[in-house]
Amino acid sequence: MINDISIAGRLIGPSHKPFIIAEMSGNHNQSLERALAIVDAAADAGADAIKLQTYTADTMTLPGALTIEDEGSLWKGRELYDLYKEAYTPWEWHQPIFERARERGIIVFSSPFDESALDFLESLDAPAYKIASFENTDHPLLRKVAATGKPVIMSTGAATVQEVAEAVQVLREEGCLELILLKCTSTYPATPENTNLRTIPHLSALYDVQVGLSDHTMGVGASVAAVALGATVIEKHFTLSRADGGVDSAFSLEPAELQSLVVESERAWLALGHVQYGVQRAEEKSRLFKRSVYASKDIQAGEPLTKENIRVIRPGLGLPPKHYEDLLGKKAAQDIKAGTPLSWDMV
Repeated sequence: MINDISIAGRLIGPSHKPFIIAEMSGNHNQSLERALAIVDAAADAGADAIKLQTYTADTMTLPGALTIEDEGSLWKGRELYDLYKEAYTPWEWHQPIFERARERGIIVFSSPFDESALDFLESLDAPAYKIASFENTDHPLLRKVAATGKPVIMSTGAATVQEVAEAVQVLREEGCLELILLKCTSTYPATPENTNLRTIPHLSALYDVQVGLSDHTMGVGASVAAVALGATVIEKHFTLSRADGGVDSAFSLEPAELQSLVVESERAWLALGHVQYGVQRAEEKSRLFKRSVYASKDIQAGEPLTKENIRVIRPGLGLPPKHYEDLLGKKAAQDIKAGTPLSWDMV
C-alpha cells in the first residue's frame, strides 16, 4: 500500500482529493505585483500549492550558447539565455511571495535548478522540492535535494527508462523517503496524443510511489482523466490572463479554468469510489421507477391473463417483468381492477 505524504500539513495520497499545483513559472512577466496577484488568484481558485522556479539566466546557461530553431517551439528564434533572463523569478521576490502564500493559506515551494538555488530555498524553509524534467539527470543536485529529508516531486519528462530508474535510485540512496513522480511530456504545449496517461498506474507500480501529472496540454481534460488513472498530484502552469502574454502563457490556465480543474479533478476522484454491484442505498427509492406487471384492463375472477389485459409498465410495485411470460394463460384468482400491480396471490 502506498503511504500518504504530507507537505506543510496537507496529506497527499489515493485516499485524499488530488493535490493541485499552480505553476507560476515566468507568468509574472517580471512584475512582483503580478506575481503576488497570481498567488492570490491561485488561492482564490482553490489550488493547494503555488510553485516557483528558482534560477538565474547565469545559473542555467551562457550567452550565445543556443538559439532555439525548432519550428514547433513557442520560443523559436529566441536565445536561451535571453529567454531565461525574461522568465526567471528574481530571488529577492521569493520571500514576499512565500509570505503572501502563507498569508493566503496556500502551500508554496519551488524547483531549484542548481545547488545555490537549493541553499537559498532552504533559508526560506521551503516545505518540499520539485525536480524539473530537464534536471532529473543532474545527480549532484538530486543528492543535495534528497539530503534535505523533505518530500520530493520529480517530473519524468524527456528521460529514458534508465534515467528515471537512476534518478529514483539516487534520491532513495541519499535519504529521500517521500517521493512523488510526475508523468510529463516535455513539449510546450503538449498534445493529448503525446500525453500517454496509461503510464501513470504502470509508473506507480514500477517504483511503488505516488504518481501525478505535470500537464502541458491545453485545458483540463487530460488532468481530470489522469485522476481517474490514479494521479494524486496535478501540476498546471497558471497565469492571470493568456492575453497578457508571457513565456508560458499560451499553455497556462486562467483563474476560472484553474477553479474548474480543482472542482472537476475532485469530482473525478470522488467518482472512483470502489468496486460496487447491486443496489446502493442512494438508489433504493429509484427502484420504484423500474417496470413491473400490471392489469391493463379489468379482469374477472377465473378469466385468463393475456397480452390484452396485462402489461409491463412503470412503476415497479408488481411482479418483475421476468414473470410476464409465466403469467400469460394463468387464471385470475379474484377480480382485478385495471391499474392494479399483479402479485402471485392474484392468480
